[in-house]
Amino acid sequence: MKKILYIGILSCTMVLSGCDDLLDVKPGSELTDDNFWRSEADFKGACNRLYYDLDGWSNDTRADEFVAASANSTSNGTRTVPGTSSDWTDPYDRIFTANNIIEKGSASPLVENIRNRWIAEAYFFRAYQYFTLIKRYGDVPLILKTFASVYDPELKKERTPREEVIQQCYKDLEFAIQNLPKRTQLPTGELDRRRVSVSSALGMIVRIGLYEGTFQKYHNVNNGANANGHFDKAIAAFELLKAEGHDLYPNFNEVFSYKNEANTNLEIVFGKAYGENDFSTVTTGHTYTRNLEGSNALTRNVIDMFLYADGLPIDKTTLKVPVETSYNNVVGLDQSGSSLPNGIGQRDPRLLKTIWTINDPLENDAFMGWSITGKGKYYPFDSQRPKGYPCKKGFFGSLWEKSVGNRDFTDKIIIRYAEMLISYAEALYERNGSITDAQLEATVNKLRLRVGFNVKLTNAFVNANGLNMLDEIRRERTVELMTEGLRYDDLIRWKTAEKALPTDLVGPICLAGELQNPSLINTLAPRITDASGKVNGVFVYGQANTYVIEFKNTRSFNPQRDYLYPIPTFEIAQSDFNIKQNPGWGED
Repeated sequence: MKKILYIGILSCTMVLSGCDDLLDVKPGSELTDDNFWRSEADFKGACNRLYYDLDGWSNDTRADEFVAASANSTSNGTRTVPGTSSDWTDPYDRIFTANNIIEKGSASPLVENIRNRWIAEAYFFRAYQYFTLIKRYGDVPLILKTFASVYDPELKKERTPREEVIQQCYKDLEFAIQNLPKRTQLPTGELDRRRVSVSSALGMIVRIGLYEGTFQKYHNVNNGANANGHFDKAIAAFELLKAEGHDLYPNFNEVFSYKNEANTNLEIVFGKAYGENDFSTVTTGHTYTRNLEGSNALTRNVIDMFLYADGLPIDKTTLKVPVETSYNNVVGLDQSGSSLPNGIGQRDPRLLKTIWTINDPLENDAFMGWSITGKGKYYPFDSQRPKGYPCKKGFFGSLWEKSVGNRDFTDKIIIRYAEMLISYAEALYERNGSITDAQLEATVNKLRLRVGFNVKLTNAFVNANGLNMLDEIRRERTVELMTEGLRYDDLIRWKTAEKALPTDLVGPICLAGELQNPSLINTLAPRITDASGKVNGVFVYGQANTYVIEFKNTRSFNPQRDYLYPIPTFEIAQSDFNIKQNPGWGED
């Protein structure tokens, strides 16, 4: 941890636009900033660093959801123990920043309620970063102070039990709830509209409580003794959050659009602001495509989780297309974009809002169109893109750019109310072993109603069709939150990664007549299923002409090892080996 000590100290109070002079760094290892922390502007400037360090737009390819041009080593089980890793150092750097604000700010002569309002932001982000570490590594050293010297013995601290770290996260977030402004009290500036609020802290407790409750339950941590306590935290936090006035944005297509810049989007519980003017060095723009349609694509593995129009899954419905003859059949359309007869293939409307199709209804839309990006008409298996389903959800389109230079200033949603609704439903079921129809109506069916999917999930429907309620709640979570970076964490906490990851990752139907360059079929042929769903005599998927992105024999998942990340060897050595390696990674 010594490696990041200096980074953590020196970055912790820097406002990002020309304020190195605010710090007086003495020779050696000591830092004094006695002339800082005297105004609200000082606190706000220091806290800006915490927002800048939030991860920006990216796509998570660790699960069975997204694939990139090259295989992800976490997803396919080929990662090794690193010497160093930003997965460890970045959160600790940000924790040290938060610790400095908490410690130095608490001694400020500023009026207590103003001081605590800004210290509460640091508490929020400290909890956010510790939760990130817990998800990756399990037990981690809990550091709640700054370091005046590289000889501080806590730099060699052993790992703290995860339950103790999680309880500290709750404590930090509860302080934040007591001292942060409410959503309705936030200013409207480009950065300030996305500052953390009471809602943000409550949302984090919902997320942490559900994650930790299910992780401890299904991984048998302390025999699951503490699981219900975490579910109770999540349930109680949601019920308080609901009173903060959040709601679903009416139009699913626009949830992630430029329209979320306004405070009127009540679905945003916590987000990362991007601004064209205010704090431009903090809220720098991002490329408008987010690399969603260019570098990553969805798999058939998760596409098949979308229900059919009768509310049934692919293995129970009578609406499944028996023999697919077009890429578009997956959403119930023919190649021209027209609906198949008799409702065959019709799906949950969120599917067509999630992936692009041939002759897509939105291809020439003034805001979202594929063609207006300069890429021309969409064809599957374009050589410039991964061989899966290109993502429409969150696609910005060229007219959503807010400045020149291929930049966009659309905010990134980190927690949205839709996640809170389905998390509440899951926590209720996990806690009680059941869920009422009224609770389903207020959560799952509220999400369905927004997109016009009018088949309701009820206890009677589940029983009549031989379904499992927990599976259906998890399915709803997966399809609603698809592409939002939560799938891998869900597989880990449910302890289902050992089934979902070491399997064939498949893509769309691949037909020469639907390719921009029909001769490309010759290159793709070795990965395309035959009439019996096989490739080289091995069954892969129950449709002919299905493209295989990654074969099962190239993927693995060791359940005794891979549910936690390997700790970097540098961190173990620098702790004088007080930090022990996670099981299965070579230093048990």
